Amino acid sequence: MIGAADGDASELLLDQVNRARADATPLRIQGGNSKAFLGREVAGEVLDTRVHCGIVHYDPTELVITARAGTPLRMLLAALDAAGQRLPCEPPTFDGNATVGGMVAAGLSGPRRPWAGSVRDFVLGSRLISGHGTHLRFGGEVMKNVAGYDLSRLLSGSFGCLGVITEVSLKVLPKPRHSLSIRLEMDASQALAKLAEWGRQPLPISAASHDGDCLRLRLEGGEGSVSAAHQRFGGEVIDDIYWADLNEHRLAFFDERLPLWRLSLPGTTGPLALPGAQLIDWGGAQRWLKTDATTVHPLALELGGHATCYSHGVSETPFQPLAPALLRYHRQLKARLDPLGLFNPGRMYPEL
Repeated sequence: MIGAADGDASELLLDQVNRARADATPLRIQGGNSKAFLGREVAGEVLDTRVHCGIVHYDPTELVITARAGTPLRMLLAALDAAGQRLPCEPPTFDGNATVGGMVAAGLSGPRRPWAGSVRDFVLGSRLISGHGTHLRFGGEVMKNVAGYDLSRLLSGSFGCLGVITEVSLKVLPKPRHSLSIRLEMDASQALAKLAEWGRQPLPISAASHDGDCLRLRLEGGEGSVSAAHQRFGGEVIDDIYWADLNEHRLAFFDERLPLWRLSLPGTTGPLALPGAQLIDWGGAQRWLKTDATTVHPLALELGGHATCYSHGVSETPFQPLAPALLRYHRQLKARLDPLGLFNPGRMYPEL
C-alpha cells in the first residue's frame, strides 16, 4: 500500500485563489503545461499545481488510486505498472510532462478508449477549489459512490474553467494477461467495413488504427482468445510501441506542418472527403486530420460528431461551437462554481 503525507500544498493553492478573488485577478491554471496547444489563449496569473503532488493512497487490492493534481502522470502510471495494474483509458503523458490534474481537466484518452472507456469513466471522486474560495470534495474512493450530481466526472474535459482540481481518485484495473499487435494490408474503406463487422462480435480488439496504407490491430486478453483472433485475422506481428507513438503524437503523420484536427465521429462514418492526410483511430470513431481546410467544424457537425483544432492559434474557436441551449447550461454552471470568472477565462469559449 502506498500513502504520501508530503507534497500537500492545498493551503498554498487556496491562498492564491483567495488573493485572486480579492483582487479580481484571473488565473491561468496549469500543471506540466503539456496541453497548452489545446484551447484559446488565457491571460492571467499562473497557478501551478505541480507544488501539490504525491500519491495519497494506493492499495492494489482495492483497485483505486488517489493522487494530488500536480503529480506527474508518469509517476502514477509507474506505480500502477509495478503492481500489475493500469488506467484502461490510456491517457497520453506527452513526453512525461502531463500531470494527474491535467489528465482529468483535458479528458484525453488513448487508443483503448472505445473498448475500455474514457477518463471520465474512471473518475470516482475529486477535490476542487471553487471560485467561492472553498475547498470542496465530491464522490469518494468506492466504486458505488455515484449518488446525486456527479460533479467529479463533469470536471473531465472542463479545461480548468470550473475550478482548481487538487485531488483525484481513479478506478484502475489489472493489466491484460496477453497482448499482441498485428498489421493487415487493406485500404481505409475496407478497414472501416471490417471494423464495423468485427464490432458486432466478441473479439479481443483493444485498439484499431489505419494510417492510409494498412490497418493495425491490438489484441488483448487471455492467451487463448488472443491466439484464436490472430489465427482468424492473420497479418504480420508488429511491436506494441506503435500505440504509444500514436497516443503521444510521435508518428511521422503528426510531423506534417499543416494544422492538426481531431474529429470524434460515429464509428460507422466512411472516409472523409477533405483535403489533407488522414489517420483513423478508435476503430473509426476518431479521425486525425492534417489540413488547412476551414470547413472542419461544419463537416463534423453534419456527420453527427464534433471537431477540435490541436494546433494553437489556428482557429478562433478550436473547440466545436456550442448550440445556444448547451452554451446557456455551460454559462450557468460556470457562474455557480466560478462567479467571478477567475479560472482559465475564455480557454474553451469566449463566453466562459
